[in-house]
Amino acid sequence: MNLDKKIRFMDTILRDAHQSLIATRMSTEQMLPVLETLDEAGYYSLEVWGGATFDSCLRYLNEDPWERLRTIRKHVKNTKLQMLLRGQNLLGYKHYPDDVVEAFIEKSLANGIDIIRVFDALNDLRNLETSVKAIKKFGGHCQMCICYTISDIHTVEYYVHLADQMAKMGADSIAIKDMAGILTPSVAYALVKGIKAVTDVPVQVHTHATSGISEMTYMKAVEAGADVIDTAVSTFSGGTSQPATESLGIALEELGYDTGLDFEKIKTVAEHFKPIKEQFRKDGILNPKVMDVEPDTLIYQVPGGMLSNLLSQLKEASKEHLYEEVLKEVPKVREELGYPPLVTPLSQMVGTQALMNVVSGERYKMVPKEIKDYVKGLYGTPPGEISKEMVEKIIKDEEVLTMRPADLLKPEMDRFKAEIGTLAESTEDVLMYALFPTLALPFLKKRKDPFYDIEEQHVTVVF
Repeated sequence: MNLDKKIRFMDTILRDAHQSLIATRMSTEQMLPVLETLDEAGYYSLEVWGGATFDSCLRYLNEDPWERLRTIRKHVKNTKLQMLLRGQNLLGYKHYPDDVVEAFIEKSLANGIDIIRVFDALNDLRNLETSVKAIKKFGGHCQMCICYTISDIHTVEYYVHLADQMAKMGADSIAIKDMAGILTPSVAYALVKGIKAVTDVPVQVHTHATSGISEMTYMKAVEAGADVIDTAVSTFSGGTSQPATESLGIALEELGYDTGLDFEKIKTVAEHFKPIKEQFRKDGILNPKVMDVEPDTLIYQVPGGMLSNLLSQLKEASKEHLYEEVLKEVPKVREELGYPPLVTPLSQMVGTQALMNVVSGERYKMVPKEIKDYVKGLYGTPPGEISKEMVEKIIKDEEVLTMRPADLLKPEMDRFKAEIGTLAESTEDVLMYALFPTLALPFLKKRKDPFYDIEEQHVTVVF
């Protein structure tokens, strides 16, 4: 093995892998027995938090997401812990004021996170300014993230320029985030080479196995000089998740790369998760469809999760026969809206608009509020120009804003503290309420009084 040829791995088993395959339903209890083994397996980092984990802990698992992070940190003493943050959106679906963003980042780092991977759905760097400053201020590693998509605008040169700007903003590393599995091997090679030519910061590459080309994409990225790749322990790999850690590790070591991985430790982790996966399969939470290879992803550039969401919406409306038509509508809507990358929350917004266009029989007859806000500039500047005709069609004569969207927002931490009152025992509780008030309120009430939601029983005693 040539020790000059190094490649390091970030494993997504505790975050993106189960978010992609089982809608983030894995509990802390199911993770706990192998945390120390994961810590000893030779990873560069473990992705453990952020994304949909916070929401899912409260919504489905009756868990405190902050406590999950503290528990993982307690057992993972040596390996870096990483999280995914949506910039000014944090873990929600709207922009939060700067004081909320700063407080959330301070507490994320204080509770155990080392690396914060921060992205903006539009690659609008203004929406990352507050996050970057806060990560640096509180001593975290700031991994700035390029949301990869394909359009006439999104060339290799566009992304290389973006990476150069990120490095100048203070990025400690740069991630190429391919959320749809559409980054092809040749583009991955050109992109990593291009970024390496303009900056010395480490480059990490993230893709999904959805379209069937992920291993080839990683191979070319590694050849081009990528420093870290994102994979998942085999049990929760493949399909809409990442490719398998073990398989890629073995293949790269045979090619002379030093991975630093302990395959026996990883095998122990994989064996632990096998019965857990089978239970999710038996319960119907692991849908077999998410394991299918979807070459159409490369044609329609739609993430796997978005594909299944569109199909689900059409089934509810008994309009499954319109599926292909909706898929063909998505690229048209994207183009008309200035080619936004299909990542949360833009993927849901573009998908819903495409669905409405097809189901209603008239394009843009119905327009969701979120799309109107996007066209107004409340999410940031679109990568491409939205034509005047489209602007008039969607928002009529309303003004299109050009400032940083968060400049419109007043500080709100004090208001959230006042609203939640004595239910909050910490700033973490206040932040839980700030991000997800309808979920946090019953959770915090039940923590204070386990019987708060049980109706009072009136008993008549007859002597």
